[in-house]
Amino acid sequence: MNPKVFLLFPALMLQFTEPAGAWPVGLQIMSLGSVHVLSSAVVYLLVGLGAQVVLRSRPQLARWVSRLSGAAMVAIAAALLAGPVAKLVA
Repeated sequence: MNPKVFLLFPALMLQFTEPAGAWPVGLQIMSLGSVHVLSSAVVYLLVGLGAQVVLRSRPQLARWVSRLSGAAMVAIAAALLAGPVAKLVA
């Protein structure tokens, strides 16, 4: 969901294209992007399913993961709030 990826991805993919190739460069980039999206979807799906199996079989572990995630979010929020406040005080 980060809009910067729309600029970064084509810039990185250009080094894997062949301007004199049989396919136009745009189609080459779209093909490489499709392979990346598909492989990422498979990896994230497997990680999600694996986590679901583990956390369902161990409810106590699921509670600890939730608590740890919550604490991390609170810490990140505090750090984000402290940044602008520290600039105002200095």
